[in-house]
Amino acid sequence: MFDVAIIGAGMAGASVAAELAAHCSLVMLEREAMPGYHATGRSAAFWDECYGGPLVQPLTRASHAFLLNPSADFSPNSLLNRRGVLYLGRAEERDDLEAHVAGFGGRVRLEWLDRALLEGRIKGLKPEWVAGVFGADCSDIDVGALHGGYLRAASKHGAKLTCNAAITALNRQDDHWQIDVSGETVRARTLVNAAGAWADPVALLAGAQPLGLQPYRRTVVQLRTTPKAEADLPLVIHIGGDFYFKPETS
Repeated sequence: MFDVAIIGAGMAGASVAAELAAHCSLVMLEREAMPGYHATGRSAAFWDECYGGPLVQPLTRASHAFLLNPSADFSPNSLLNRRGVLYLGRAEERDDLEAHVAGFGGRVRLEWLDRALLEGRIKGLKPEWVAGVFGADCSDIDVGALHGGYLRAASKHGAKLTCNAAITALNRQDDHWQIDVSGETVRARTLVNAAGAWADPVALLAGAQPLGLQPYRRTVVQLRTTPKAEADLPLVIHIGGDFYFKPETS
């Protein structure tokens, strides 16, 4: 019997476990052979103060101090490496860029770039890209170190991690959940659904209303470019949301 069972040991499940494990008995049940196999392991891996739009941006900003300077027992190094972000638009998309800047009400430091400045940032840029907004504080995130730090913190406080744990049934019995997993039964008083894109099937097993979540393949194209992309190229995001790209990080 555990106080808490967390289904999923990706970034969401691991971070919840790291916060709770010191206060209760806890098990993480991960369907894959290792935690972080799906969205966590395929993350675009950047911290951008504009991420999530004006309503979410304060939460994004609040995470910066921890990611920049984590405690020594969590990670010996910073989890961020400064890169910068460039929101890119065509002439007809200037209004979208202006709305993007205005939406943050001056809370985010953004700099307008004209065509000449854009060419200085991105070699070989096609002529139709004439306007951009640059944010200097955008950084690459060491996702592996962040996820690993959460898993270590959870383990340090006694959390158990079970991989290859396929959930086949969830039933509420009096004051606890009975979880049928890979031919065995686990019991927990509280259940946390951190199954990511597969959270809906878990919700249905528990008798909860699904949210309409659907897993998709993540498509990443790796390119060698001419001219060669510079290592300090910023993260480049189309203001219309059609694409983003950045140099591959080690």
